[in-house]
Amino acid sequence: MIHHAGVDVTDLERSGHFYDSLLGPLGWRRLVDEDGRVGWGIYRSVFFASANGTAARGGSSHVCFSANAIPAVKAAYEGGLEAGGTDDGAPGPRPGYGASHYAAYLRDPDGHRVEIAVSSD
Repeated sequence: MIHHAGVDVTDLERSGHFYDSLLGPLGWRRLVDEDGRVGWGIYRSVFFASANGTAARGGSSHVCFSANAIPAVKAAYEGGLEAGGTDDGAPGPRPGYGASHYAAYLRDPDGHRVEIAVSSD
């Protein structure tokens, strides 16, 4: 089991807005907001964005957030787009990952690949 994960970002305010908009429809909220670091989760922070003075390595990471239903996948995807993310795969079935796998893909403002998925397999 993963305890927590994170990405390095170049603009913490911009990335904070993006992840607030993407994770809010999934029931996550911002739980940590410190100098140089923001964390989200449901009960405790498990995903962090950090601006530590180094350039983010966009495209070098992938994170997938679980949704409880297809409407949540769509809402998170739309929220991410509206907050500066770019499309990397519109919401839809992904049968290659299982008969009931439904997912959407975005790139965050630094180019990190973000997936939102629901699956009953």
